[in-house]
Amino acid sequence: MPALIAPTARLHASWLEAREEWGSDAHLDGAGLAADDDVRTAEGFAAWAERLRAYGDRSVPVEQGRVHATYWWIADGDTYLGCIDLRHYLNAFLLDAGGHIGYSVRPSARGRGVATWALGEALYEARLLAMDRVLLTCDPDNEASARTIERNGGVLEDVRETLIGAKRRYWIDL
Repeated sequence: MPALIAPTARLHASWLEAREEWGSDAHLDGAGLAADDDVRTAEGFAAWAERLRAYGDRSVPVEQGRVHATYWWIADGDTYLGCIDLRHYLNAFLLDAGGHIGYSVRPSARGRGVATWALGEALYEARLLAMDRVLLTCDPDNEASARTIERNGGVLEDVRETLIGAKRRYWIDL
């Protein structure tokens, strides 16, 4: 049974296995992973997980270009299945291209409803933060992500060119 958990050093080995499935150079939506994050060493991975947890604390300023966000890992016991984040508000880039929520599910866990379930859980958390609607985006050819968003109430606003390419833009009223 999957669960949303705070990022933790405990899942380092499983996270590395998932990373190999994606490919080490793949962009992982919702992961909060920067190019210079050291995720190979135990110390670097633990520091990255701690930094992700800290982004949710609105009393602590975030770096330039970032917004406060809550990061969760989707886990089944000690197995890392993916990640999802809820950005508490939008900056110009997120309004244009990224949205409030990003998620990625490792290839071996796809097709089992993991993303649909995790998005539903993140929407519940958005309601607790008193958000009244959220923006989600996906690539125009990502039918699986579009279905995930639509199953959670997403209404397509449009498909448009953004700073990072064409995106489908969905709004979900909470």
